[in-house]
Order: sequence, then structure tokens, then C-alpha cells
Amino acid sequence: MTIALAVGAFGALIGSFLNVVVHRVPARRSVVSPPSACGACGHAIRPYDNIPIVSWLVLRGRCRDCRAPISPRYPLVELATALVFAIVAWVFAPAIIAATTPTALAAAIVQLVAYLYLAAISIALALIDLDTRRLPNVLVVPSYVVGGVLLTLVAALTGEWVALATAGLGLAIWGGLYFALAVIWPGGMGFGDVKLAGVLGLFLGFLGWPTLGVGMFAGFLAGGVFGVALMLAGRGRKAAIAFGPWMLLGAWVGILGGPAIFRAYLGLLGLAL
Repeated sequence: MTIALAVGAFGALIGSFLNVVVHRVPARRSVVSPPSACGACGHAIRPYDNIPIVSWLVLRGRCRDCRAPISPRYPLVELATALVFAIVAWVFAPAIIAATTPTALAAAIVQLVAYLYLAAISIALALIDLDTRRLPNVLVVPSYVVGGVLLTLVAALTGEWVALATAGLGLAIWGGLYFALAVIWPGGMGFGDVKLAGVLGLFLGFLGWPTLGVGMFAGFLAGGVFGVALMLAGRGRKAAIAFGPWMLLGAWVGILGGPAIFRAYLGLLGLAL
């Protein structure tokens, strides 16, 4: 619990940075400079007005200088990131607590870092895709490198090379499936989705086939249900759907509950692992 709370607090800080990423990356602007400023008056935001969640509440959602309203999306993203980070830490922390050797402890920490990274880019990509119907390469492509390096390090520390091989297969299978869909159905699946699918396949595959399978199916199910809901609401077949958020949602269903869901499914069929 202590680890989850500490990581959650850190997640609020990351959420503040993700607000910058979501705003600037689609516009091809640097996320480092210039410093954040009020969009209405241009006044630089003071450090004490940039405390995640708290500053927005203290300022009552308005700029200190010009009193222009500040979107509640900013504290909501910070809060959501804090909660997601705390949940990820709660899921992966038992391995840290149970570690009995320095090597096992290092592996557990690196694995936690890997999936916290995935959580951060999941939030950023979902929001950007909802805003712009794009999944920027500048966020997606480096994730192959970051994920590959971190998960390879975990495998090297633990000797779990089968997990790393499954991660590679997950990348190929999930990425290949989405590539085929993009070729067959070019209007319904973009190549940003294809590249994201490979990243998700990598991270989910490392956790095993049940996680990979449940995550893939859950993404298709969530996106399909949303698409049907749009048609029933009269939006029509040609309504543009950002599929990335549903892929990401499905992936996290797999990460957080994949093995349990898979076992429950087998139980319904009268089967057992």
C-alpha cells in the first residue's frame, strides 16, 4: 500500500507533464520549452501555481493574473494519472516486496517502471487520439525501444527468456493482425493503430498468452460496442472513431485482469488450466 501511495503521488506529477504533452505534441511543439503559460494572457505559470490538482483547487479553476478559466481537464488528467499509477504499483508491487535477492528486487523494480511508462503513454495517446484522431509517431515509435530495453533487462535479471520471446511474438501477432486490417479496411483502421498494436503486443506478451489474448479481445470488444452505440445513436456508419483509446483500454483490461478473466472463461466452458 505504501508503494502504491508513493507511486500514485508521483503519478500526479507525471499527469501534470502529460497535460503539456497532450497539448504540444500534436502541434509539433517542444514539451520542454517555453515554460507553461496562461493561454489567455500569456503570463508564465508560477511554480506554486503548478502543483498538481491542488493549485487548480486553490485558484478555483482560474488564472491568477487574468482570471480566465482553466479547464478542469488539467486536474482530472493529473488525478487520473495518479490513480492509474497507484493501481499499476499495487499490481506489480508484490514482486518487489517478495524479492529475496538484489537481482530479483532490481528485476521487479524495472518491470514496474516499464508498465508505469506504458501507463503514461497510454493516457497521453488516448487523449491525443480523442482530440485529433492521430497517434503521433514521436510517442509510439520510441515505445518499441523503451519497452524492448526494459523488458529485455527484466528477462536478463530473471532468466525469463520465454517471457521475452512471447513479447516478441505478441508484437508480431498483434501488429501483424492490425496491419492486415489496415490493408483490408483502410478507411476503418489507420497505421497509427498498427504501430500502437505492436507496442501493446510487446508489453502484454511479456506477461503471457492469457494477458495478450484477453487484452486483444477486450480492445476489439470495447471498440465494437462503442461503434454500434454510435450507429444506434444516429451517427451513421461513416462516423469517425478514434480506435486507439479502445485498444489501450483493452490492453489494460488484459494487464490488470487477463489471467483471471481467462480462467473464468475456461471455467464457463468446463475447462481448466
